[in-house]
Amino acid sequence: MRDYIGYLASVLVLCTFCARTMIPLRAIALASNVAFLAYGGLLHLYPVLLLHAVLMPVNVWRLAEIFRLRGHVRKS
Repeated sequence: MRDYIGYLASVLVLCTFCARTMIPLRAIALASNVAFLAYGGLLHLYPVLLLHAVLMPVNVWRLAEIFRLRGHVRKS
């Protein structure tokens, strides 16, 4: 099961490189963060845990920025 989570996380990272726009990219990146946190937690891979614990709020922040900007553009 742990290996499948790792493969899922890796496939999600690959999918981020295939994303053409920022909203899907950030959403997929968030999903990969969750999968890598689970994978790193199950295998006690602390560098993986630390990296994705830092990247997750960055992705949330950037996604929120995109939605705020989109709201401002629609108002204009």
